[in-house]
Amino acid sequence: MNPLAPLYRFAAHLRYLRDRNVGRRGEDLAHRYLRARGYTIVARNWRPPQGGGELDLVAWHEATLVFIEVKSRLSGAWSAPERDVDAEKLNSLRKAARDYVRRAAAEEAETRFDVVTVTGQTIDHIREAFLLLPVRRS
Repeated sequence: MNPLAPLYRFAAHLRYLRDRNVGRRGEDLAHRYLRARGYTIVARNWRPPQGGGELDLVAWHEATLVFIEVKSRLSGAWSAPERDVDAEKLNSLRKAARDYVRRAAAEEAETRFDVVTVTGQTIDHIREAFLLLPVRRS
């Protein structure tokens, strides 16, 4: 073990105290949370070259390509963070995900969307939050 490890952890803690960007902090926590659970993060804040959305995290979990939307709040007093994933946001995420799937030569059937919410120090992971393709109503 590196003898300076405690000092590095303390410096990281000070950066978090100084950093006022709740979204970035939430993404950092979600990244660590997912890695600890066996996810291999392959992209962060990925944007298609032609525009049209941003994927917060892209990861492989076993044989599944997972697109993760991270929502963060300092507290859950006003509303749950996952409520901010509305229809417009879903369309934007789906467009970016389809482009990523095409570029990665992956199968759409082997993908899923998860939402990770960070509220204060609480992390919730919602697996299969929505589908890549919207359900068609007949």
